[in-house]
Amino acid sequence: MKRGISFEIPNNHGKFLREILSPIDIASFNWSIDGESYLVKNGELKEPLLPDEVMDGSALAKRIENNLYYSIFADLKAFPKDKKIKEIDTYDEFLKSNCQLVLLLVDCSFVTIYSKDSCSLELLYEHAKSLGFDGLEYVTEENDERIRLSVW
Repeated sequence: MKRGISFEIPNNHGKFLREILSPIDIASFNWSIDGESYLVKNGELKEPLLPDEVMDGSALAKRIENNLYYSIFADLKAFPKDKKIKEIDTYDEFLKSNCQLVLLLVDCSFVTIYSKDSCSLELLYEHAKSLGFDGLEYVTEENDERIRLSVW
């Protein structure tokens, strides 16, 4: 069974979170956010891109669409707007929770996305393929080496 996808993005500044998530409606969720991403101005890293908290999907979409940034670590979890957000540490907890999608970016380049919706997962896979990201593969029970659904 497909749990998610993994791939590698270039270790560079850009709008990679927006590019990765463009097949889904970011604004339709509330997002639990953790990580380390910085706005880039005049080629230099500036203030943090995202707060380490819960963010409305419309605000998140605007922030990642309208800015150039460099992401070192990113831990984004999407929850339906009418559901309670709770901390998720494992894949089993993810399955039992209201969380619909998890995006983990580690060491500037390594992305793993888990999704409960198989249609969204296929869209994300095909989109990552069209963008030419390296090492694209499905994450399954057999090859999932991740113990925790966290970047820390």
